[in-house]
Formats: sequence, structure tokens, C-alpha cells
Amino acid sequence: MQPAAPEPRQNQGQPAPRIDGRLKVTGEAPYAADIPLNNFAHAVLVTSPISHGEVTWMDFSEAKAVSGVLDIVTYGDMSGVKAPKYSNSTSTSLAPLHQKTIVHDGQIVALVVADTFEAASQAASLVRMTYAEQPASATLDSPGTETIPAAGVSPMYPEDLKAGDFEAAFASAPVQIDAEYATAPETHNPIELFSTTCAWTHDQLTVYEPTQNVYGFKAEIAKQLQLDPKNVRVVSPYVGGAFGSKGPMTPRTAIVAVAARRLNRPVRCVVTRMQGFTTTTFRAETKHRLRLGASRDGKFLAFSHEGTELTSRIDNYVVGGVDTTSRMYAYGAVASKVELVKADRQTPGYMRSPPETPYMFPLESAIDELAYKLDMDPVELRRLNDTHKDPISGKPYSSRSLMECYDEAAKAFGWSNRVKAPGSMRDGDWMIGWGCATAVYPTHVGAATARVRLSADGTADVQSASHEIGTGIRTVAAQMAAERLGLDITAVQCEMGDSDHPPAPVAGGSNSTASVCSTVLKACEGIRRRLFEAAVRSNDGPLVGKPIADLDLKNGEVVAKDGRSQKLSDVFKILGAGMVEEYAEFVPEGAPADAVHSLYTGKSTFVGGSHGKKLMYAFGAEFVEVRINARTREIRVPRMVGAFAAGRIMNTRTARSQLMGGMIWGMSSALLEETQVDPRNARYVNRELQDYLVPVNADIADVEVILVPEVDDEVNPAGIKGLGELGNVGTNAAIANAIFHATGKRIRHLPIRLEHLLEN
Repeated sequence: MQPAAPEPRQNQGQPAPRIDGRLKVTGEAPYAADIPLNNFAHAVLVTSPISHGEVTWMDFSEAKAVSGVLDIVTYGDMSGVKAPKYSNSTSTSLAPLHQKTIVHDGQIVALVVADTFEAASQAASLVRMTYAEQPASATLDSPGTETIPAAGVSPMYPEDLKAGDFEAAFASAPVQIDAEYATAPETHNPIELFSTTCAWTHDQLTVYEPTQNVYGFKAEIAKQLQLDPKNVRVVSPYVGGAFGSKGPMTPRTAIVAVAARRLNRPVRCVVTRMQGFTTTTFRAETKHRLRLGASRDGKFLAFSHEGTELTSRIDNYVVGGVDTTSRMYAYGAVASKVELVKADRQTPGYMRSPPETPYMFPLESAIDELAYKLDMDPVELRRLNDTHKDPISGKPYSSRSLMECYDEAAKAFGWSNRVKAPGSMRDGDWMIGWGCATAVYPTHVGAATARVRLSADGTADVQSASHEIGTGIRTVAAQMAAERLGLDITAVQCEMGDSDHPPAPVAGGSNSTASVCSTVLKACEGIRRRLFEAAVRSNDGPLVGKPIADLDLKNGEVVAKDGRSQKLSDVFKILGAGMVEEYAEFVPEGAPADAVHSLYTGKSTFVGGSHGKKLMYAFGAEFVEVRINARTREIRVPRMVGAFAAGRIMNTRTARSQLMGGMIWGMSSALLEETQVDPRNARYVNRELQDYLVPVNADIADVEVILVPEVDDEVNPAGIKGLGELGNVGTNAAIANAIFHATGKRIRHLPIRLEHLLEN
């Protein structure tokens, strides 16, 4: 492994250790289900054993006979709760316990509450129900599904993409790729289990739940319970892994809140690992037809990407990844579209880089296939078709350092030593393959607010209702404040994950560092201005009359360019205060004027990606070595190298950690992860970690992350591009390409298992 804290390069911040690292490794960090409450009751979900049908009979007599059982919440008990509307803040439009209709496997049908977890669990197992089961459509190709165009059914995908005459351009292209690809469904398995704890004090509700969106939850639970949002507080100080699964609120939250109100006692429900497979969202399976036409010298002439995604019967969830793939290279003519297939499954949802992970796999695989057809180096084929403008609209990129990433990663990987012919590299019984692929993720930034306080003793406090989901947002926000206020990072405290703090956008779309740091920067600039104005107006101070533009804050002093300085404590005396506070509202260019007001109502507003005057994306290049045993076809990944350009890097340590974890997850989606669905009844087969495969340390020996310097002052005031969802994009294609290089066998579906290499 490379050193944990790479040396910063141009436009890269110091590798400061996480300010909450000690709390996390010692178990002191308070996660939602760890927060102590007096006399709370334990709740356990009861879920349906069918995927499609209706509850016809229920009996709770045995369950209620268990000692310690306090209540059972089920159908008929939620009449005062409004049904949710499907949105970015809700996982589904399914009304919690309103109707006895079952629309997916593992749907919540009751909540058992008891004095102890053991009693609640035992009682839940004794709930008796019968069902009228109906045939269920399991997946994309199952009978009984419904297929609809995706364009326009969601703001995520407003329209199909076209440029020029694709059919004519493709038909006349001398070299063509026309292939079909598929990716598997994947289930969220964060280390921290899903949970909800609700406590009422008169008409005041406090919800303790791991969430990426405290203000979204606050607004949504208030709507469903018909409360004044002022009477709702959501607390989520730390989140033990989320990746999209804890962004939208599920039906569970309202059910637990009702149970707590009925008992006038706090109620805590921790979802089991198995129930987590069905009571929250997942990454849906996809199918793709990708057509790519090129001249004999490798210039792209035509591109078409047709995606098919699975969604539920009741909601239209779409990721529409062709919005990214159709803009990636200089294609010539373009025609791309997406369809949705409605089946009897729970509504899918966000999972790390939701559109790009499944959609970049066919694109980067097809480019590799085309490179072999053309007898070209795959890197050089991408270089030939690199572009600095959108092939659809003609808009320029704000910055695009893709080929710089390829150059640095290829050099570190030793790509020049690659023997081109498939099956030509070997080490004893091990066939060796090398592959590469592009990583890309849109740069998002959202309206945000923050409060910063600087005290005369040289300490600062940052408050934001952003979310520490493991990315290190507390640390980088503290770094921004420390940098602008001239402090050591240890002098800055960050308070987050509480709807009592100033609102911030949902922690999704890799926006948090850009949004929060831009807002903290603005607040700190306000503090600096007030301090500097006080220093220069002092009648007898050393900085009187100095231009404010010549002043800076360093090590507890206001310092002028000529070297003169004044202690911060003396400037506070001039102000007559022991503390300076600044509340800042940041609205990015292109966002609506009411974007901050929308935050208070639970709605995040983002700009960037493909939607502004310029395209804003972060890029990377990933290289992978695979080794495949010639006798058993066992697949190993001994090393991966990724180079990434994402504007200003606030902290090289936390950035490397995010990218390394992303690459490992990308390897997992290529070789391991698959939620297996029984085609007979649309139920999940491998709903626990002993059967749902995820990587362990032995699965990857070496991961090298290179942070390529990039300056982009157009994306946001801080110059930051999000990278939390960049690292796992393209890894799956790089591995598939490496497997072809090792074996000569092209696998176009994920995950790739050794049995696929044994097939003829």
C-alpha cells in the first residue's frame, strides 16, 4: 500500500488526520442507536413473506402473551398519518401500514414493541398472518412486467439525448461495436444497521436516526404526522456508512413515531441485517445495448446507448446514466434513451454513483472492444476521442483533466510494458491481464448555510446541519475555517448532524465538501472583514490606516504585508466583544433565488454536472491487473492504480481514503456483489452477509491513488469537485477488460465469477 498521507501537490490541502478519528476508533462517536435515552422500549419489525398479494388474516394473541410486550402497531393504527409522496426525501410512496396490499418482498406489516429486545423479537416471531398470494414479476425479463419510457417521469431524466443522424452515421461507419451488457442488483450493507428512535416531549418529537438529510427527514415526518416542523428535531451526529441508503426516509420512521406516541415512551427500532435487504432501497439491475461506430483510424462517428432499468410497480425511480455516457467523448452523432421495467420489488434508490457505476460499464467495455478491433492501444483510442466540449449541446467543460489522469496512472502502473495480445502474459499457472477504464462523476454544489464563531481565545466553532457519513466533512470544514481564520485545526470544533443547526443539503451527489466549505469560506470572510475593519480604525493600533486587502489572519494575529501585526485578543477589545459570529447563506450561481428557503423546507437544490453554462465533472483513470488461474479460473486482483482530478483537494488523506474505498467497491461490483432474486416469487435469496459477497482485505493487495493537480475556479467559490463517488466508477469495466486481456473471453455481464470463465 502507498503511504496513508500523500504529500500535497498544487491546489491540494494538508493531510490532516480526522478531527473525530479518535472518537471513531475508540467507540466514543455517538451513532443514532447508541444515544442514551431513559426508559426506551425496543421495537422489532414484522415483514411479509410474499412479494405480491394481500394480508387476509392476522392474529396477535400469541405475540401479546409474551412477557414484556407493550404494543403492536399494525393496519388500522396509522389512520392519522398522511401517505408520503415519492420524492428525493422519501424512499417510496407506499403509505406505512395503510393498506393490506403487499407490493414487495419483506414489506413492513407490523411493529412489535416490548420492554426488551429479546421479548420484542420473540413476539414478532409469533405474529400469525395469512396472505392471498398473487404471481410476482421478479426482474427485467420476467413475465408480467410493464415497460415504459423513462424520459420525463422524473426530474433525474427529463429527456432522451440526440445529436445528428445516428442511424445514418452508424450504418456508414467502417468499424462497429453493437453489444449488450448487464449489471446485477446490489444491496446496501453499511456497517451501521438501519435504525429509528423516536421520543416525544408533549407535542415535540425528536427522531434519532442515521440519515444523510436531517432537514429532509424533519420536513417529511412533519408532513406525514401533520406536525408543525418547528416541533420536530432530527439528530444524526455520525453515520456508519450510507452511500445513498440513508438519504430518503422509509415508512419505518412514521411507524416508530406513532408507537412512541401511543406509549408516551421513547421507542427504538434497530432493523436486522436481513430486513435491511427489503425495507430500504437498493441498486437495481440494468441492461444495455451500446452501439459505437468509428473510422478505421479510430475516430468515433456514432454513439447510441439504450439503457433498461428496473423499478417498482408504484414508483418511477430512474438514474438515466446516458446523460453522462452520451457526453463522455467526441462521438459525432448521438442517440440514447432509457426505459423502465416495473416489477414486484421495492422501489430502488441511490447507491454510490447511481447512474455512472452501471452505465459506464458498457461504455468503457465497448471502447476496449473497439480498441482490439482497431488494433489500437485503449488509452490512445480514448486520447484520440477526448473532448473539451459536450457532443450534445456544444457547451465547454469548465475543466477536464482526463488524459492527464491517464498519463499519470499509466506511468505508475507500467502500462508501457503491456503485451497487447490476449492470453500472452503469464506467471506459471496464472494468466495475467491488464485493463483500464475512465472514471467520471458530475460536480454538484448546493445552496447551504453555516454559522461560524471565532472567540478571543483563538478557538472557533462551526455549525452546519451537514452529515458526517464517513467522508470526513467535519475535518475538511474545520480545515477551511482554520485556513481562513489563521488557526490550527485543533482549535476548531465542528457541530453537525442536527436539524437545530443551520441547514445544509442532503449528503449525496458528492456535494457536501463543495457546498459546506464554500459556505464556511463565506462565513469566515465575514469574520475577517469585521476584524480587519476594527484593526484599521483603531486610533493607536499598529495597523491603523492599512488597506484591508493587505491584511491576513495568522497564528492568532492580524498581520499586514509589511510585517506589522496585532494580537487577535487586542482586536476583540476594540470590538468590545469576546466572540465574533457570522451566519452565512451560500447560493451557487444558477440556483433559484429561494434555494436557502427551500433548505428549511427539506429540499436541496443543486447545480452543476451537465445543467449549467458549462459542463462540470471530475475525472479519473483506473488501471487494474487481474490474475486468473489457468486450471481453476480463480480470479484475483493483486493491484489497482487510479489517478483522479477533482479540482481543489481539501485534504489529501481523506480524499485518498474515499477514492481507495471506491475502487475496492468497484472491484466488488465487478466480481462479487449480486442480490439474487428468486424468479418464481420475486424474493431475495441471499439476504445476509454470509451469502451476499463483499470484499475483504485478502481480495486486494495493493491500491495506489494519485491525486492529479487541477485548478477550476468556475465550479464554486472553493474550487472543489466532489470525489466521494468518483473512485468506484469504471473499475468494473477495467476489471472486465483485464479479464479479456488475460483469457481472450469477453464477459459483458456483472458480476464475473469463475464459472463464467469455465463456460464455452
